[in-house]
Amino acid sequence: MLVILQFDAASVAVLERMLAAGRLPTVARLRDRGIWHDLHAPATQFAAGAQYTLYSGVPVEDHGLFYPFQWSPDEQRVRYMDAFPAPTTVWERLGRTGTRTLAVDPYESRQPEEAAPGVQVCGWQLHDRVVLQQWSSPPRAYDRLERLFGPPEPVDEVFGRHQVGEMLGLRRRLLRAPGRVADAACRFLDEEPFDLVWLTFCAAHVAGHQFWDLSQLEAADLDPDAVAVLGRALDDVYAAIDRALARVLDAVPPGADVMLVSPVGMDTNSSRADLLPDMLRAILDPQTAAAPMTRSIWRLRASLPVGLRAQVARALPERAALDLAARLELRGVDWSTTRAFAHPAENQGYVRCNLRGRERDGIVDPADADALLDEIADGLRTFVDLDGHPAVESVDRVAPDFGHGARAHLLPDLVVRWTHRTATTLRGVRSERFGTVMRQGVGSGRSGNHTEGDAWALVVPGASRPSTLTRPPRLEDIAATALALSGQPYADLPGAPLLERA
Repeated sequence: MLVILQFDAASVAVLERMLAAGRLPTVARLRDRGIWHDLHAPATQFAAGAQYTLYSGVPVEDHGLFYPFQWSPDEQRVRYMDAFPAPTTVWERLGRTGTRTLAVDPYESRQPEEAAPGVQVCGWQLHDRVVLQQWSSPPRAYDRLERLFGPPEPVDEVFGRHQVGEMLGLRRRLLRAPGRVADAACRFLDEEPFDLVWLTFCAAHVAGHQFWDLSQLEAADLDPDAVAVLGRALDDVYAAIDRALARVLDAVPPGADVMLVSPVGMDTNSSRADLLPDMLRAILDPQTAAAPMTRSIWRLRASLPVGLRAQVARALPERAALDLAARLELRGVDWSTTRAFAHPAENQGYVRCNLRGRERDGIVDPADADALLDEIADGLRTFVDLDGHPAVESVDRVAPDFGHGARAHLLPDLVVRWTHRTATTLRGVRSERFGTVMRQGVGSGRSGNHTEGDAWALVVPGASRPSTLTRPPRLEDIAATALALSGQPYADLPGAPLLERA
């Protein structure tokens, strides 16, 4: 049996600090027995694309999925990510040969098109209509769990300013979530054998975004008790995951191979992506740059209270809410005059040309695209925060590293990497050439966000032995390991196994 335990979006710095303090005894025992691998992963450019790569072994340029709401060039609009084909997950691929998989809460996944042997459930520990939708295979598996342990609690994220009471409630839900993963895993492991067990502890992901620090909360609303409780929420969630890991490891048979993995990291939120639409407008259309921003979804978010938007979202059926969110992105854009646009984003910034022959209503001649991208990149580099510190770390072309994949046409043309300074309380940016862009509202309201690198795997051999790699390990190697230990071919994937049969 191979057991993959996904400590999702874990901060290596927080792990090291808590390990030194003795607060993660289960992780410490695994570390003492295992081999730590830093993984090359797409998080530097496409943090949200890492999950699909992790579950399938397919690189981001070949699956093309990098954000929950993506541009559809054929339709000249934004669509929710399930409008695009997804790569085959490793449990679907193994299922075709009879391999049995227990999977709980694969993040940003979708229900398999064909039933795989075993049990797969999603939206169990927590429910989020965007990244943790409810489904199960077989269908009755979810109902069984709900009858035994109760329904999951919602953690649907609404960008904007959060209140202390709301954050205290979120903390309570996140602390309960890891135990629900262990409840489900132990129940099914007690009933039947599995060849692959893949459990995703996503409370660490949500907690990292919301509890990295308390800078997104109004200081006037924070009393000493709230500061004490909320200030240690992230550590408390990590400790809860450690306890749940111990329960799972006690339930798996002796000799199981174990991998503790995280496909992305977490650090302070430095994103200025909500400012990018107006920064781009100032560069490409300076005549209108002084006018108030009217079309950006960030302005809409800033103009409506978080509670009202959350209430509207809850009142809509799930599919209707997702479609509405997609349609609000880039609403009202005049494509007959728009040469480039800011693609929906929350972490890095993404810019895409309205390219003739690629976009349905494209107007930019491909021969002019390089000059346009240079103009945009040069302009973005001139922006600094209002205090004079650089706002942009780099503006990178996507094509050199990702342009040759089967679905590279879905990726943006430029990735804007922001400077490594917290942006939670940022008020705006300015450029001597293009003027000042002020933030509308507070951005996402997250205090933490995904960092470059920090993808890792802790490999603990059981019945197998470590493989000898001829190159640095990659995120794609996780799926290759699952296939190799099951005796299935993986030569069509770029990954190499981190374990091999003894």
